[in-house]
Amino acid sequence: MSNPLLSLRDVGKTFHVGEREVRAVADVSFDVAEGECLAVVGESGSGKSTIANMILGIYPPSAGRIAYRGEALPERRTLAHRRAIQLVQQNPLSSLNPKRSIGASLRLPLDVHGIGDKAGRWDRVGALLEEVGLPADHRNRSPAALSGGQRQRVAIARALACESDLVVLDEPTSALDVLVQARILKLLDELKRRRGLTYVFITHDLSVVRNIADRVAVFEKGRLVELGDVERIFSAPAHPYTRGLIAAVPVVTREEERLRDSLSKQQSETTLA
Repeated sequence: MSNPLLSLRDVGKTFHVGEREVRAVADVSFDVAEGECLAVVGESGSGKSTIANMILGIYPPSAGRIAYRGEALPERRTLAHRRAIQLVQQNPLSSLNPKRSIGASLRLPLDVHGIGDKAGRWDRVGALLEEVGLPADHRNRSPAALSGGQRQRVAIARALACESDLVVLDEPTSALDVLVQARILKLLDELKRRRGLTYVFITHDLSVVRNIADRVAVFEKGRLVELGDVERIFSAPAHPYTRGLIAAVPVVTREEERLRDSLSKQQSETTLA
């Protein structure tokens, strides 16, 4: 991979808990190409969220180097770095300030980063909401007045407000029901294609991975044990841990597939009617 957007080399993270040292991540190296979605998967405690936090600059790495567009990222990120790398969190309710309107939450990054002129930022907020499939007048509502899926759309819009290149998605669908998950994943895929976004998608759900990722990085106990294209990982996983994760994915029977296809066809016919 030439000229990756993001590059990690021999990255490690050790936490000090009292007198003990806990190694959360050890000797991790991978690249993320511009315009791709890299899924980072593993069980709880595998180190995937620590990787996300180091990319975002929340935790400094204890070892190794993280580079963005070929330049090493400093421990204290500049405003430009924070604008370029954005986060969509797991819980859309806790990620939005309940005391701010939706519009105020979306306008804040525009003000902080000086994006657009002051007079046009309110219109920009409305355009961002429409881009993620919400009416512009939702900017006047509070987070509590929206559903979980709508709040996650707002969180995505907030990440887009900074016109960033790289979005870290930390379990962005795990707090949503199955139907809403599918809609959010479709939205993320559309935005990726339209804007040329790059995603680092943190998840434990391999069924989600197959629908969104180009490549998969598999973590076990803080180590990267397998990295490859999504089709290769699912069809011929090389590492025993990866094989165990894929074997644990619920299997859809042929009867369930036929029922799903039939219901999907009925839904399409109803929509067209």
